[in-house]
Amino acid sequence: MTTTPQKAKHLLILLIKILIVAAAFYFIYRQLAHNDQLDWEKFTVLFKKNQSVGGILFLLLLSVGNRFFEILKWQNLVASFRKISLYQATQQVLGALTAGIFTPNGLGEYAGKALFYKKPLAKKIVFLNLVCNGIQMVLTVLFGILGLLYFNAQFDIITTKTVAVIAAAILIVLLATFFLKSFAIKGYSLEKLIHKINQIPKPIHNKNLVLGFCRYLVFSHQYYFLFLAFDVDLPYLTLLSAITSIYFLASSLPTFQFLDFAVKGSVAVYFFGLLGVNEWIVVFISTLMWLLNVVIPVVIGSYFVLNFKMKPAV
Repeated sequence: MTTTPQKAKHLLILLIKILIVAAAFYFIYRQLAHNDQLDWEKFTVLFKKNQSVGGILFLLLLSVGNRFFEILKWQNLVASFRKISLYQATQQVLGALTAGIFTPNGLGEYAGKALFYKKPLAKKIVFLNLVCNGIQMVLTVLFGILGLLYFNAQFDIITTKTVAVIAAAILIVLLATFFLKSFAIKGYSLEKLIHKINQIPKPIHNKNLVLGFCRYLVFSHQYYFLFLAFDVDLPYLTLLSAITSIYFLASSLPTFQFLDFAVKGSVAVYFFGLLGVNEWIVVFISTLMWLLNVVIPVVIGSYFVLNFKMKPAV
């Protein structure tokens, strides 16, 4: 028989789940309804002109691929201590994405994934999520720097002196990291973190790297194909270097998932403005990327949040 405290607890959990989903949809609505830069009439005209069922399905397929590689990454990392099914990995990734949509830099995702596991595993799950996001960040920085150097060589937006200052700053950070790796704060140090990362089997790291690379290729080229769909005719390397630069610079700014398109959009407006691309096209493409890769997964993730059981299954 269910006691009154248990009933109250179940009711509280239900209210929290409804609030998370309601807040997610509210933030999405606000960004679409109150963005003065979005001219839906222009978009409708261009969409009718270039509409293609095959093209729409292809873009949706890329969105599925983007999240699918992320789900495979998570399943692969959790396999370091426990096997989970593809459905469980999907439930955890999309549910956590929904929970983290209105937290800074998606920090809510860490807590969201941890809730799917028993309390003693919470630190391990947070750590694995750090590794999961970390490899994506490394790839974003690596390709972003290469893209920025190529873009700068073409348009000379950064002076040689600035490049030298940035290079010196990176060198100082790397040297400081090396010499201070044993420095501990409350028992945590970079050396311990590296040791913990090395404890994960090498095949899992290798697979994580490959899946992260595949995911990067998918979402960067989805951006590229959207520009082609909007009749933006630019050389492949120029367009891709701008895209990788945008992701690199935008990822280094603190933001919320529901503001992701606004941050990337503002950076994109500057870069594509140098290429002569109309501002409203850039804003719309950034918004569409957000709709395809954040909003749709959040809608699906809402189902997992509403069906979440407080007692962890794994």
